[in-house]
Amino acid sequence: MTDFSNYITRIKEWLAAYDGPDISIMEVCGSHTAAISKYGISSLLSEKLHLVSGPGCPVCVTPTAYIDRLIELALEKDTVIVTFGDLIRVPGRWKSLEDAKGEGASVEMVYSPMEILRLAKEHPEKRYIFAAVGFETTTPVYALLLQSLIDEGIENVQLLTALKVMPPVIEWLCENSERIDGFLAPGHVAAVTGADLFLPLAKQYGLPFTVAGFGAEELLIAVYHTFRAVANKRQGKRFEEVQNCYPSVVSATGNVQAKELVNTYFEESDACWRGMGVIARSGRQIRAQYERFDAGSKVIWEDHKKNQACRCDQILMGNCLPGDCPLYGSVCTPLHPQGACMVSEEGSCHQYLMHQRTR
Repeated sequence: MTDFSNYITRIKEWLAAYDGPDISIMEVCGSHTAAISKYGISSLLSEKLHLVSGPGCPVCVTPTAYIDRLIELALEKDTVIVTFGDLIRVPGRWKSLEDAKGEGASVEMVYSPMEILRLAKEHPEKRYIFAAVGFETTTPVYALLLQSLIDEGIENVQLLTALKVMPPVIEWLCENSERIDGFLAPGHVAAVTGADLFLPLAKQYGLPFTVAGFGAEELLIAVYHTFRAVANKRQGKRFEEVQNCYPSVVSATGNVQAKELVNTYFEESDACWRGMGVIARSGRQIRAQYERFDAGSKVIWEDHKKNQACRCDQILMGNCLPGDCPLYGSVCTPLHPQGACMVSEEGSCHQYLMHQRTR
């Protein structure tokens, strides 16, 4: 057995044998929720250790008013909404983009925002609007798209933005939740922002943050380090406030070039989160000098449930598990989703159901 194999074995033994006070850590990132479910990591944990999902799926936290606005635009003459596939089925207040497309709305699915450049050139008579949702990970791509539109003189493309940033919503969770003892920090976000992004929050609230990768072993190691840091803190021992368990991709300061590009085209703004309302400074909007590329993003502030029994909002805040929702797995399934958490492949409800995860 190699030293690394022994190390992994010792980690599994500690996680299974832990018998101290209950510890709950939040995997903020939707990709982490998917990976934890896929690899069965929660099944390796003692009954005293808990992983809860958070608001790290960009589709899941997008408010219903944003979907409603996309539908309105898609029904306008010579206007085409361009989006990723998972957003098409997210319910708005009354219907989804998929429903609207069946009623004649113009909706195109793509795999990259840059595909809109080709569409706009091929059909200059049409107005194309990209549904720009995402966190710090994808915002640089939208900044690059804006730069390309300017460089190529394309004037028939706009963005409807619902862009979010992580620190303010994590701060909101720290202020409004008594259940979270530490955070598994998103590796993709940290690759852009740097691991030091989480240091002020770790110091302010005395909670450990661990930047994690997405492979089975590297994720297991990060989960262990987070639980161990909480246990050490409770015993009065020293613990690292921010641990970077994804050093092959994440540095302390992040991608400086990507951050500069984002700051060129976007500025800080308040943003509306599904289930949590408006959180100050938690979004990014297109700067005033590039406002001609904005399709009306600044007026989207409302969120309404399509089904009042849906508990997506509580799941996104870590207050309950998908199985606690009365609709889960019966009325609400991937084929007939009642909430955004069941639609997206990164959504907690979707992942729990697909992998039969109960913890």
